Amino acid sequence: MSTETAQETYSLSEILASVKDSNRLILWNDDINTFDHVIFCMMHHLQYSEPESERIAFIVHNEGKCAVLEGSMTEMEVYRKILKAEGLTVSVE
Repeated sequence: MSTETAQETYSLSEILASVKDSNRLILWNDDINTFDHVIFCMMHHLQYSEPESERIAFIVHNEGKCAVLEGSMTEMEVYRKILKAEGLTVSVE
């Protein structure tokens, strides 16, 4: 009598998703950036649609901040640096 164990396989994205810490990239309101620049950055770097990008810009303007992305600390730091290089005020929480 032999015992066989079924072996499960997972993709890298499935493994990363299971161990991912929940960190949020926060976009802050400032007196420097225009609505158009914020919308452009959301569309260009985070692949949001134009209506979604406009909604984010509106929330930031009215509420002072908006969480624009969630994921691992490493991933959020990459996007923080990209958006900061564009002149946006961003942080990771």
